[in-house]
Amino acid sequence: MAPQPVIRSRQTEKSINGIPTQVVCTEFSNYIFIVLTQYGKIGTLVSITPDTRSGEISLPMFTTRVLLGKDEPLTHVYAKNVAMFVSQESGNRPVLLGLSLKDNSAETMKDVKDMIKACQVW
Repeated sequence: MAPQPVIRSRQTEKSINGIPTQVVCTEFSNYIFIVLTQYGKIGTLVSITPDTRSGEISLPMFTTRVLLGKDEPLTHVYAKNVAMFVSQESGNRPVLLGLSLKDNSAETMKDVKDMIKACQVW
């Protein structure tokens, strides 16, 4: 039996609204690294860390911080949307997201989530 790789990674590609879109998901010991690109580049790099608010109901909250690239409100919206989706599956682990999309529509986000699910490594 072959040994399991220390770092697991999967990728997928699909055309969304006529634009080639790539998703790469990599699991590290302390982060999940996801690249969503329609330019073939990592683009804006965002760190998304889960926080929990104590109280009667524990609501998932996320802190987003742009490390490199454009710090725009839509970037934070996309990042939190991806984090909420990934967090449900990965046990609330932090996410490092590379985001470089030409099409920022809600339809694109839905398709991108399906692509992330297809290359899930956690």
